Amino acid sequence: MKNFSLIVLVILGLLTVSSVFVVNEMERGIVFQFSKIKRDSGGEVKIYEPGLHFKIPLIERVNKLDARIQTLDDRADRFVTAEKKDVLVDSYVKWRIVDFPTFYVRTSGGDLANAEALLKQKVNNGLRTEFGARTIKQIVSGDRDSLMEEAMLSAESSKAELGIEVIDVRVKRINLPDEVSESIYQRMRADRIAVAKEHRSKGREKAAVIEAEINKKIAVLLATAHKTSFEVRGSGDALAAKVYADSFNQDPEFYNFVRSLEAYEKSFSNKGDIMIVKPDSDFFHYLKDNKANR
Repeated sequence: MKNFSLIVLVILGLLTVSSVFVVNEMERGIVFQFSKIKRDSGGEVKIYEPGLHFKIPLIERVNKLDARIQTLDDRADRFVTAEKKDVLVDSYVKWRIVDFPTFYVRTSGGDLANAEALLKQKVNNGLRTEFGARTIKQIVSGDRDSLMEEAMLSAESSKAELGIEVIDVRVKRINLPDEVSESIYQRMRADRIAVAKEHRSKGREKAAVIEAEINKKIAVLLATAHKTSFEVRGSGDALAAKVYADSFNQDPEFYNFVRSLEAYEKSFSNKGDIMIVKPDSDFFHYLKDNKANR
């Protein structure tokens, strides 16, 4: 009898333990009764909030769903822009479950991987539309905010279809495929080379103008200097001629004598010099005329 009572107590304890379940603060619970979602008296699906709850053992079972904000961050996807250029877009999505029954049914029992695949398809459809309406220049030059806003609006339908609320859609990085990058770099390089050639051409033109102006100034300065030197030399020659003329007028005979001596000195400065003249030549006037010498 005691053994039977002990067995009954054990069974009752097990039933009591199995009838209690706990939903923590990060989860929400859905109770199934004979494989059907349990509903309240109004016919609505009953969602169990965080806390201690009870269920009928062996008849009801609990399925718990994560109520936290989830992050969908998968590999980069390829999209086509308005000018038919491919871009690799790395994005992420912040989302959470708001309609637990719908989410459970639409995702085959609350499978997160299935939910993320469906959500990614929806978000990518929105991004594909937005990228297809913009050029690479528009995307890179700062049109990214409006692009993400439009993609988020297009993902709002997932709330009714999947029971998911999309909180944020962000584009982390936009890259070009290698083949597209190479063509763009080549075009950019060609543009920079053309600009460099234009700058060099303008520089050479300006240098030629500056050089011409400097040469002109040099020519003017040289001409002025030559003119001044000729004027000074002319003035000196005139003054020297005047001095010579004044001296000659004071004593013409002495002047002629001095000039003859200078001529003799220059003519016979080198011992190897030879001069053939007539003895009665005027060149030796002061050498043969004793009176003149006196």
